[in-house]
Amino acid sequence: MGIPESPPDTIAGSSIVPTISAHVAVIGGGVIGHGIAWEARRSGRSVVLIDDAPGSGASWAAAGMLAPVSELHYQEEELLGLMLDASERWPQFAADLTRVSGRGSGYLATPTLAIGADAGDRQALMDLRGVQQANGLAVEPLTVREARRREPLLSPAIACALDTPADHQVDPRRLVECFRAALASHLPASSGIADTAVAGALDGFAVADRAVSLEWADGAVAGVRLAGGGLVLAGETVVANGMAAASLENLPDGLRLPLRPVHGDILRLAVPQHLQPLLTSTVRGLVRGVPVYLVPREDGTVVIGATQREDAPAGAGTASGAVPPSTGSSAVSAGGVYQLLRDAQVLVPAVAELELLECTARARPATPDNAPLLGRVPADGGDASAAHIPGLIVATGFFRHGVLLTPAAAAICRDLMEGKADPRWQPFRPDRFSGRIPAPSFNIKETA
Repeated sequence: MGIPESPPDTIAGSSIVPTISAHVAVIGGGVIGHGIAWEARRSGRSVVLIDDAPGSGASWAAAGMLAPVSELHYQEEELLGLMLDASERWPQFAADLTRVSGRGSGYLATPTLAIGADAGDRQALMDLRGVQQANGLAVEPLTVREARRREPLLSPAIACALDTPADHQVDPRRLVECFRAALASHLPASSGIADTAVAGALDGFAVADRAVSLEWADGAVAGVRLAGGGLVLAGETVVANGMAAASLENLPDGLRLPLRPVHGDILRLAVPQHLQPLLTSTVRGLVRGVPVYLVPREDGTVVIGATQREDAPAGAGTASGAVPPSTGSSAVSAGGVYQLLRDAQVLVPAVAELELLECTARARPATPDNAPLLGRVPADGGDASAAHIPGLIVATGFFRHGVLLTPAAAAICRDLMEGKADPRWQPFRPDRFSGRIPAPSFNIKETA
């Protein structure tokens, strides 16, 4: 990798447009971008977060399942390690965020139940349990009676149930609100957070604009050019804007970020008073081999999802019109909505009595191996021990694991800013598809 041959403008000529300066510039206002920005702030750095519609992309639609155990599949050892690391960080991460922001993040340590609708689903879940146990993960079978004692509204006709105590959940929409409140709290150093308000940024951290290009100076990435003509100068720039990362101008020569959009429909429903709580645990089910999940929220709503398609046309993000616009929006599939409601009712028949509040679709950024692009970019395509391009970190391509991996991704980025690199995460280096090194041979099964 190297410096682009023809940078659009130089910093020396930037005085004619507004300029903001900070230690760190984070491109992308989803859960990942906010998490990285907050972790950088906690380390004492001043931070700007660049996004013209923060929280409105994939994070807006995400169910927020923190499920390293349920999401395990064959030949995912490297990804499992990252997922487990993130899962272990979540309780303290959420507690610290709530303490600083003064708001609840929606983090719940309630368990997950895996439910099979018929004999074939039971066999598939038991096969998966064998893989999970081989990796030291706890998944315990329950009798149908035991499962229904815990969740009385489960159908008596289900074929099996398994308890997954380590898989939890968080509400991504509330989480983004917490991040923004925490980032806006510029407190004295005695509070544990330095006074890091950035002049020219909304609330001392937010830049409501779209990043269009990386800025270079003396062989290093020195900041970000904005669509509105402004410039953000920073010692570290983190590319965390999901699908849009690959379209940034002035990426290092030869760096390839092969992101593909994987669209998914998600439903939000209100539970009437006489049915509350519909569920106390997250339910991840298989219905005739098709995955479906039901995630109960603290506000008395439930989220239902699991559809996945890669051929969705661009369009409106929701039938209700309640969701802010986003370049990550896609058209909601009528077939997908039907499938979700049909299969959810097989597991929990009372779903038929809920009020449909919202149908949403978003595109999640996936890579060829479905693992994230995370880390520094080696200079001239060298190996991970070689010199890297100064001032640049990439954090995108998290696909269905973005919310789960946020604490780990944030910690990894913070360590990189401090000159520390953990060799465990080398398989996720962002240049692994750029032709200079062989890409790892992940074989990741796509599920909800």
